[in-house]
Amino acid sequence: MTALKQTVLPVLELAGTPYEQGLAHGKQARDLISQNIEIYFYRFERETKLPKAEVLRRAGLYLRVIEKLAPQYAAAMRGVAEGSNRELLEIAALNARYELIYSEVTKQALTPPFGHPSPVGHHGRGAGGEGPDGCTSFAVLPHKSANGHLIMGENWDWIPEVRGLVLKIYEPGVPEILCFTEAGIVGGKIGLNSAGLGLAINGLNSEHDNWALLGKPFHVRCWEILRCTEFEQAVRVVTEGERSVSANFLIAQAPDRVIDLETAPTGVSQLFPKDGWLAHTNHFLELSAAGLTRQIQTSKRPSTEQRLARVQHLLRTSPKLDQARAIEILRDHDDFPYSLCRHPDENFPPEERYASVVSVVMDLHEKTLLIASGPPCQHEYQAFRI
Repeated sequence: MTALKQTVLPVLELAGTPYEQGLAHGKQARDLISQNIEIYFYRFERETKLPKAEVLRRAGLYLRVIEKLAPQYAAAMRGVAEGSNRELLEIAALNARYELIYSEVTKQALTPPFGHPSPVGHHGRGAGGEGPDGCTSFAVLPHKSANGHLIMGENWDWIPEVRGLVLKIYEPGVPEILCFTEAGIVGGKIGLNSAGLGLAINGLNSEHDNWALLGKPFHVRCWEILRCTEFEQAVRVVTEGERSVSANFLIAQAPDRVIDLETAPTGVSQLFPKDGWLAHTNHFLELSAAGLTRQIQTSKRPSTEQRLARVQHLLRTSPKLDQARAIEILRDHDDFPYSLCRHPDENFPPEERYASVVSVVMDLHEKTLLIASGPPCQHEYQAFRI
């Protein structure tokens, strides 16, 4: 076996008000933020056919939404912009990039050759390369784990060149937070807090996705969830308010609370553990509950159904899951390169490839986070604890 790489993600300790946190984030990760801005504007133009001026226009609309619905998040973005010496609209584009990218990818998937719509009940037809068909997450209840703790895991599959950070956040009146984010994006999208609450996420698409609905952005909701002390409070962050695009939120809190929320502009479906565990990938499991009629396929080589079946099989056949077994699952190569541990498909151009960018295992009782950068089969996990 090839020796594992000791790739270390940058760790930022952020304290004070959201603005002060953003300022420190911007200063300490200035070069990485600039890299992410360049990567995303290139991807916007190549994959979604949006020129920079149009992306910035849309980002400006979302900036106003965030200023209204989450003023502290907007203050943190201003801090990031000032600290990194970048334009505020560029930072807003990063923080609304989920809405801007997924909305356009969905639109492309709903435009088959010759412009004829796909019949209801059939998959849409992807227009890009591999497509953003990635991310596998799971939660295991205490009675199914080796140490009697609530365990979460995720492989976050995305653009390999995107630069990530580990954040340790200390803010008066808010739980201490330990999380992963992309450089320039406020808060975290995968992580846990000192109240024993954890979050994992998956991208979803539906026929109703539309950035112009201007609902509360996905990354703002992630930030709000990780600031919650109570499970029900975190669930309300997801279920309340308008949404522009679809997304999946796996929320858990020690000792034994777990829920998966599949969201679309039309509604929310709620999934709960069976047999002591719950897993999700990148398709809706309860379409009608979310007000939907069909799955949307955004990749020429979708893997979401295969990955879900595989992770469910591995969880089902693991009598008592421990951290080592969770890592084995996240390193699984069945159906390589579209496996749970995803690798770029070399049949596509480099700029159209996707991979497991980070892999995370969390123990919500011990409040520990293990994280590997890049495909986890190639990298050691770093250990962090609140």
